[in-house]
Amino acid sequence: MISELLEALMIISFGLSWPMNITKAWKARTTKGTSLPFMLLVDFGYAAGITSKITMMISHTFSGNWTAILGFAFYIANFLMVTTGICIYFRNNSLDRIRL
Repeated sequence: MISELLEALMIISFGLSWPMNITKAWKARTTKGTSLPFMLLVDFGYAAGITSKITMMISHTFSGNWTAILGFAFYIANFLMVTTGICIYFRNNSLDRIRL
């Protein structure tokens, strides 16, 4: 139980940081200070977490565990936020090329 709670807290704390990152990247309008490989690796990690939770659901070790369900929801939310950041990266990359 404590491990699931700690995992959920980790995912929630990461989830609180991504909106700040997205806002900063959107306003900056440049890729300077942004690492595409880092964001892709983080998204891969979230995809692995989502796959892990789906595997747990299929094997029925997931049912009734609200911390696991909350963690699953936050994995998806975080994955979508990082994906948004990746899309902003490509937008900003285009803006950088226009300025050159």
